[in-house]
Amino acid sequence: MAYAIRIHQTGGPEVLSYEEYDPGVPGPGEVRVVHEAIGLNFIDVYHRTGLYPLPALPAVIGLEGAGIVDSVGDGVTEVVKGDRVAYAGVPPGAYSEIRCIPAHRLVKLPEAISTRDAAAMMLQGMTARYLLRGCYQVKPDSTILIHAASGGVGSILCQWASKIGATTIGTVGSPEKAEMAQKNGCMHTILYRDEDFVARVKEITKGQGVDAVYDSVGQETFLHSLDCLRPMGTLVSFGQSSGPIKPLDISLLGAKGSLFLTRPSLMHYTARREDLLAHAADLFDAVTSGAVKMHIMQEYKLKDAALAHRDLEQRKTTGSTILLP
Repeated sequence: MAYAIRIHQTGGPEVLSYEEYDPGVPGPGEVRVVHEAIGLNFIDVYHRTGLYPLPALPAVIGLEGAGIVDSVGDGVTEVVKGDRVAYAGVPPGAYSEIRCIPAHRLVKLPEAISTRDAAAMMLQGMTARYLLRGCYQVKPDSTILIHAASGGVGSILCQWASKIGATTIGTVGSPEKAEMAQKNGCMHTILYRDEDFVARVKEITKGQGVDAVYDSVGQETFLHSLDCLRPMGTLVSFGQSSGPIKPLDISLLGAKGSLFLTRPSLMHYTARREDLLAHAADLFDAVTSGAVKMHIMQEYKLKDAALAHRDLEQRKTTGSTILLP
């Protein structure tokens, strides 16, 4: 037997239950992984609250982890027992000491990357990869706006975009978070609680607007994000930490400058194994080259997942956060 965080009903952090469970044995095409670290992400909150419904309850939540392959099922060719591996994406089940998972969702870790760093980087880092290279092709002459610039994805976006040579503008909630974003390469920081970020973006860009906005905040920022774009600019809405976005009359996109809008998902961008491996390879290259440095700012015991969720929702966290079995 092993321990895991399970939910028997959706709700607040109090529904996260630390309990014994049987991880089972790997079936055909599956492997069993002993976790050394687990990633904490806002999508875990969405699953816990029911905003993103899970297939069934009770369920073990969590979409990101890293550890050692303990055993393999029939027909597995991707990994062998003893491999150091990591993953990000469906099926959920990461909030556990041990789990079974389809082998084709795993990637082997380079020697230079620890399982702790891997658990902090896979979901957020591969998200940053498709944001910068898939949703909008960021180039050295690009100017972009990153909301929550000191958060997990935001920290990686600032570093990676800066390495590309793009001009980065980031919104943050405090001077301390602004300092962190600046250390990660964010050229201009905006304290969104104290400043009108639309006006500041227009001031920074001399009235032109930005090429792309990366918005993980959702309800509070969505319409204002549209106002930050240049004509034919792109809004990438990839999260909704402040709540779901209200229905939109798409004629607004034309009225504001023939804008482009996308609502992407890592699950779609990495659904094919070759795409998963390409995203992971680019991320590993960025980290091992020093272009992106991982900042694990918070660590919690797995049994304290409820506290981790409270801190995440109250915006007390910065950078990446991991849970330790």
